[in-house]
Amino acid sequence: MDETTTILTLGEDYPDIRRAVGRICEDFQGAYWREMDAASAYPLAFVEALTKSGWLAALIPEAYGGAGLPLRAAAVILETIHASGGSAAACHAQMYTMGTVLRHGSEAQKQKYLPAIASGELRLQAFGVTEPASGTDTANLRTRAVRDGNHYIVNGQKVWTSRALYSDLMLLLARTTPREEVTKPTDGLSVFLIDLRELKDNGVEIRPIDTMINHNTTEVFFSDAKIPAASLVGEEGKGFRYILDGMNAERTLIASESIGDARFFLERASSYACERKIFGGPIGRNQGIQFPLARAHAETEAAELMARKAAALFDDGQPCGPEANMAKLLCAEAAWHAGEACMQTFGGFAFAREYDIERKWREARLYLTAPISTNLVLAYIGQHVLGLPKSY
Repeated sequence: MDETTTILTLGEDYPDIRRAVGRICEDFQGAYWREMDAASAYPLAFVEALTKSGWLAALIPEAYGGAGLPLRAAAVILETIHASGGSAAACHAQMYTMGTVLRHGSEAQKQKYLPAIASGELRLQAFGVTEPASGTDTANLRTRAVRDGNHYIVNGQKVWTSRALYSDLMLLLARTTPREEVTKPTDGLSVFLIDLRELKDNGVEIRPIDTMINHNTTEVFFSDAKIPAASLVGEEGKGFRYILDGMNAERTLIASESIGDARFFLERASSYACERKIFGGPIGRNQGIQFPLARAHAETEAAELMARKAAALFDDGQPCGPEANMAKLLCAEAAWHAGEACMQTFGGFAFAREYDIERKWREARLYLTAPISTNLVLAYIGQHVLGLPKSY
């Protein structure tokens, strides 16, 4: 077989994983998630249940205490959580952030951190990249890390750093060489794996951001924060490509969450449309209800195929940037359209919190914006796939 040939396998697609994760989710019904949402609380019990069962260590190799599963299996885990009505946002970052350490960290770093992450002794949930002034223009970030003997001194600010208050470790991207001293703006950026337990209130301040969804997100301030030089992952100045390497996994996994959201909306809406009777029959017989749901289902099925393709290429070690970006775009839009159709199907009851529709509707909207906006994905496709002039 040609080395560039990748097999995309359809069929049952990890039914054992779906059943096992589904059983965990049965213990965390809508009332639990509504309680977490109302209090802007971290779903610790749910995260601990996933950790204890080993699902958060799915992508960590067996040699480091994990399950050594492929990316598609991890995607199924997250999809199942969202299809059940839950949210994996509290813990999904561990799946893709640890990949930077796995692929680019030293053996000493892997031995020190990966087994502890796999067992749940340590949590790696915080990803410090985005800044207030640069947004997704990562090359223009301003957080600086300056070498000082056996340490780096870090100054700057990160924003939308979700789970920082509930994570032991953070994967941090900072500039180690000033922008004016590098040829390419993406050069001179470095990745660090830092211990937040030692830094909180000791050079690092974390402030929660109140948002429309319970994403436990924060802004993080670094003020002469002193981190060991051994925190550096890989080579100094090459951090941008290390982070970029993990973004394909991130976007593919986020796409799977959107597929789960879409399936949640479609299942709830279809059931309700058969049960709700007005004007002499079930509302599902009316094309104004039926057609939007049917179209959302078709869109979801098509989007899932792109997500599967992206995962298959990633697992095969093939380039998958276009596929990962298109999967994120298509799956996020499929979830949003399914959510809109579900809202319309439930009518006024969609706004009642007890049905969980409005909560999931709010959550689904996020992925049209993050971790990369729809417009930036379209610009990427235009330039890198279609060969159109660069727009940013």
